[in-house]
Amino acid sequence: MAMILLDAEKAFNRVRSKLLSIVLNSVNGSSVTEFILLGLTDDPGLQVILFILFLLLYIFTFLGNCIIVVTVLCSSLLQTPMYFFLAQLSFLDLSFSNVFSPKILADLFSKKKTISLYGCFTQVYFFASCAGTEFFLLAVMSYDRYVAICSPLLYTVIMSKSLSVRLASASYIGGFLHSLIHVGCLFRLSFCGPDVINHFGCDFPVLLKLSCTDILINDLVRVGLSALVVASSLLVICFSYSHIVATILKIRTTAGRSRAASTCISHFTSVFFYFGSCFFLGMLPDSSSSEQQYKGIALIPTLIIPALNPLIYSLRNNEVKAALRKIVRQITYFQ
Repeated sequence: MAMILLDAEKAFNRVRSKLLSIVLNSVNGSSVTEFILLGLTDDPGLQVILFILFLLLYIFTFLGNCIIVVTVLCSSLLQTPMYFFLAQLSFLDLSFSNVFSPKILADLFSKKKTISLYGCFTQVYFFASCAGTEFFLLAVMSYDRYVAICSPLLYTVIMSKSLSVRLASASYIGGFLHSLIHVGCLFRLSFCGPDVINHFGCDFPVLLKLSCTDILINDLVRVGLSALVVASSLLVICFSYSHIVATILKIRTTAGRSRAASTCISHFTSVFFYFGSCFFLGMLPDSSSSEQQYKGIALIPTLIIPALNPLIYSLRNNEVKAALRKIVRQITYFQ
């Protein structure tokens, strides 16, 4: 009986694989059902070093952002819009790091570094969703700082809890819709070979290079939507910070200017690193010699910035450090 069930399972798997191949060919004419990822390096010694570094980075990212989220949720000192958005950013960074990190760590010690076609599309979708949402959320956070510094007496009235939730929700919706349009356009493409991706994961430019279909529409949609997301976010950030700088310069006391500026330093640092790394990725020439540079710079917004943000926002923020110390004291007291 066991042998019969085993044979039936093997037959079912063969039929399922055949049907999947038929579906893929009927949907978009693709003969490629999976891609081979070249990853970051094929040097065994360097792979061990990178595995240790990325594992530590992943653990630090997970713990750091979880601590920020838990601290904001549990502390009565941090129940303001600024820290609500900070918790959203930490949650987003946590999600961002999970798009590529587990696959990178697994592939560093895997002989067969493959990813299915639909697995590749899924990875692209969540990567683009997190990236788009972070652009919008950084813009929302800059507007929050603008209201806090330029209209401090009306801050709690303007940045109400309902508005904060709506702005955060709009950031997520905008990011996920932006990604959905991109990935929807990928389904019109055919992939007939080659099936080798010189990257540690799936990304729009990489997939477009491998397509055997005309990619003009995809390129127009990709460039147009990306420009719209970046330009609209950057416009809000530039508007906010131009008014913030003008307001700070009007403050007569040095202590007052320093206190006002300190509330924006952390956010501006995140904006600088995130927008800067994405700008360099977009400006790299489309050539084989730039592929290694692309992979290296792509690590910054996907792995390094999510790990740095908890440090950027906690080390320079006395309220976060005070709230964290209070939570630690409460935990040790009850123990």
